[in-house]
Amino acid sequence: MFYFVRHGKTDYSERNTKIYQGFGVNLAPLSALGIEQIKKTAKDDRLKGTELILSSPYTRAVQTAAILSKELGADIVIETDLYECLACRDFSYDDALVESAYKEYQANHGVYPSGEEKAWEDAASIRARVIRVLEKYRHYDKVVIAGHGLMIQATAGGDLPQNGEIVAFELL
Repeated sequence: MFYFVRHGKTDYSERNTKIYQGFGVNLAPLSALGIEQIKKTAKDDRLKGTELILSSPYTRAVQTAAILSKELGADIVIETDLYECLACRDFSYDDALVESAYKEYQANHGVYPSGEEKAWEDAASIRARVIRVLEKYRHYDKVVIAGHGLMIQATAGGDLPQNGEIVAFELL
C-alpha cells in the first residue's frame, strides 16, 4: 500500500531573494507551521510500519520526508520524477508562465482543451510519471510518498489534499 503525504506549509517569505528566484523557489523550506503539520501527520496510525519513504527532490518534500523518517524509522529515497508538475514541458521556468499554467490547469481540471496541446503537463502525464516510479516499489507492503498536491491529486484522484494530509493509494 502507498500513502501519499502532502508536504507541510512552505515558507516562501524569501521568495525572489537570494537563491529563491525562478525555479529556486522550490528550494524554500517548510514553515514552522509546516513542520508541526508533518510531526502531527507522522503520528497517524496509518503510517505505522512504513518500510520506505519516497520523496520529491524539492526541499519542502525532502524536509517532510526527513521528519517522517525520524518519526517512523524508515529510510528515504529521493525520486526525481516525483516533482509537482511542469508549467512548461521543456523544463523552462518563468514565474509568470508558472502562474498562468497553474490557472489554466485548474480551470481545465488538468485536461487539455479538446483538440489542443498545451505547454503544461496534463494530469494524465503526471499520473503516468508517478505510477512508473511507484512500480519500482510495489514489492514493499507500506511506502510513504512525500510529495505535492497536484501530483497526489493527479495520481490518486479526489480533491487537492491539504498540507500534511494523507491519501491512501493502491497500485493495481
